[in-house]
Amino acid sequence: MQIGVIGAGLIGGNIARLLVAAGHDVLVSYSRDEQELQGRAAAIGAKAGSVAEAAQFGTVIVLSVPWPNIDQVLGEAGSLASKIVIDTTNHYERGGIAGLTDRTAAQVNQARMPGALLVKAYNTLTAQFQADAAGRQGPDRVVMFLCGDDGEAKAVVSRLIEETGFAPFDVGGLADAAVMEAPRREGAVYGEEFHLAEAERFFRAGAQDEGEL
Repeated sequence: MQIGVIGAGLIGGNIARLLVAAGHDVLVSYSRDEQELQGRAAAIGAKAGSVAEAAQFGTVIVLSVPWPNIDQVLGEAGSLASKIVIDTTNHYERGGIAGLTDRTAAQVNQARMPGALLVKAYNTLTAQFQADAAGRQGPDRVVMFLCGDDGEAKAVVSRLIEETGFAPFDVGGLADAAVMEAPRREGAVYGEEFHLAEAERFFRAGAQDEGEL
């Protein structure tokens, strides 16, 4: 599969490495230093290019840039309509967490990308932890949470999650993304390590609590 990675930093660069190792054709983009980008790409067996080239190249796009830069980057990318977009971003801005009103951060990003098939994933765990934990087997395999409004897109992303060494766990639609989003807090999965049995218990308990209201 051809995958364009927009954001070659810690999270995006690690995902690119795991995707290449899984046999995918990856093009990485968006770095302050073009020469460094070329070097990083060569080191993992990926291609390097511009944001627009990554957006055109990929059937799947990984968006992994700082929250304040998203609008600018999407302007460079052009339309992502019909593309599966894996949104790894968190709504941190200078000074803290960006204020949201009646939408999740995932819904905000979906609105920024009309026609894109957005799936939130790879955002709840640090880059170093993802790099260290990828590929664990059996009950020690780490869960990677995801959510989205398109079932086929989620199936594709779930397969990529498995191929990069994690256990996919679907929490629902983009309106349900808050449990995956910053900050780290009680009742959320953001920042926490889960294994499959633990994730099932966590969400089953949450559903029971809602039923008691």
